[in-house]
Amino acid sequence: MGALLSTLNEFLYSYILIALLLVAGLYFTFRTRFVQFRLFKEGIQLLSEKSHKQDGVSSFQALMISTASRVGTGNIAGVATALAAGGAGSIFWMWIIALIGAASAFIESTLAQVYKNKDGEQYRGGPAYYMQKALGKRWLGVIFAVLLIACFCFGFNPLQAYNVSSAVAYYFDNEQLVALIIGIILAVLSAFVIFGGVHRIGIISSTVVPVMAVLYILLGVYITFINIDKLPVLFHDIFSAAFDFKAISGGFAGSCVMHGIKRGLFSNEAGMGSAPNAGATADVSHPVKQGLVQTISVFIDTILICTTTAFMLLNYGIYDGLQGMPYVQQAIFSEIGEIGIHFITISIFLFAFSSLIGNYCYAEGNLKFIINSKKSLFIFRVVCILAIFFGAQLDFTTVWDLADVLMGFTAVLNIVVILILGKVAFICLRDYTQQKKEGKDPLFDPEKLGIKHADCWKDIKKEYEDL
Repeated sequence: MGALLSTLNEFLYSYILIALLLVAGLYFTFRTRFVQFRLFKEGIQLLSEKSHKQDGVSSFQALMISTASRVGTGNIAGVATALAAGGAGSIFWMWIIALIGAASAFIESTLAQVYKNKDGEQYRGGPAYYMQKALGKRWLGVIFAVLLIACFCFGFNPLQAYNVSSAVAYYFDNEQLVALIIGIILAVLSAFVIFGGVHRIGIISSTVVPVMAVLYILLGVYITFINIDKLPVLFHDIFSAAFDFKAISGGFAGSCVMHGIKRGLFSNEAGMGSAPNAGATADVSHPVKQGLVQTISVFIDTILICTTTAFMLLNYGIYDGLQGMPYVQQAIFSEIGEIGIHFITISIFLFAFSSLIGNYCYAEGNLKFIINSKKSLFIFRVVCILAIFFGAQLDFTTVWDLADVLMGFTAVLNIVVILILGKVAFICLRDYTQQKKEGKDPLFDPEKLGIKHADCWKDIKKEYEDL
């Protein structure tokens, strides 16, 4: 099993996914005239917009749900894994996949808004929905939904549980007992939120995620500041290793490019098709608004939080045998002592917990795309909770390879589809910028733009016009 996963992992990333990520990111960046940079300030301003409905999901809440999934143990343990395996150069490629991938994030979340469905008083959407509506291929949407469910419930969530277990293992000698207890605790806490519904997820994510992210970044800033004299050396190491083509050509599967892009994708999920599921829930007047907001999450995740981790680890150095959470704990311990280990253990728990509930949110939406019944939803919730429990018991290599392979298959399908449908997002972007030039608060009218199958926007447009 382990050997098969490793082989699939290497093949998928070496020959398919990295090329797709780079091509799609560059294509969308140029076609949107660098939307992720050009309208960055606009995206920040949109965060303050409220839902026009009392029980609606705001742009900020949708951002926090997606950030809750993006910002997880990948920002800490994932960066440590990339550095240990690929060296300092992997950080450069992590930055690159975030900077160009933000354009892909804009496209997929804009499409999710265009083709979203009304589900009671809430909205639901994502790649499965735009595959069905825009392409007219429900079967393809079902395949994507199955892949995403497998990825998040049986790949990402077990990995989050494993990383928490490995962090807590620092305090105890019996790792198996720790894994058992952590698995139970995470499963119980997740069950509380999962059975509370998506609105509870939005509330928790919008409070927990910002607090833990700010505290973690402040720690990184402090450690970087007290080692400010090392900063030029760190940047030199990152850039020189990133372009060590002799080392890269010697073994691409183990290169900084490979590990940087893999861990970058795992961390920010840009183009993977996950964040659009959260983006679709936002109550906005124009799809582009949420597309812009979702680009912010990519920057928060990789440019801020992953870089914070990278600088803390590089200040300590890269050592053979140190990887994952033990590497992070040792690095922080060397700077601020025992209190650093306590802080990072609490941080990893909160990061993981927010990811667990954000990931579940995505999976539930896609289950409802396939089949929407209370019985199936109950069974599904129980299975997801059990996966969290068993994930804490897995080993390092298996849990990372499983997550990477499932993530890879999901991303490949979504990237191909958004390359086909990108023209719809381009039309939306032109419409948005034109209305802004005219001094309007942009309001989406798909019929006027010649966009078909955007069914729920007729009612949304009327609601905003009646305000």
